[in-house]
Amino acid sequence: MATEDTCCTIAPYFKIKQGEIEAFKDLSERFVAKTREESKCLYYGFSFDGDEAHCREGYEGAEGVLEHLDNVGDLLEESLKIAEFMRLEIHGSEQELAKLREPLAELKPQFFVLEYGFRR
Repeated sequence: MATEDTCCTIAPYFKIKQGEIEAFKDLSERFVAKTREESKCLYYGFSFDGDEAHCREGYEGAEGVLEHLDNVGDLLEESLKIAEFMRLEIHGSEQELAKLREPLAELKPQFFVLEYGFRR
């Protein structure tokens, strides 16, 4: 069964430096406020477990992902001064991931190809 779902999700996991959790949470609020303006964002939010954070985010296709990264690039740079990527996953159909592999190569994500499923 093939999927027609073109949603792309980003799943970054961050390890926050000691003493920087409140600063990272402040940045998270700024990320949310800035992302709320994006028309192709389907959902977005941060969750925490001690000094680890995860950003749960989904977009209408690869274009939505690229628009988001362009929109929050300055905040991402700022966040990587007080945290580091533990893991970065990108999920989507091969057709959409193909549009992201080169532009996101520098971030060294792991790409997961959606092969089965649906979206309501």
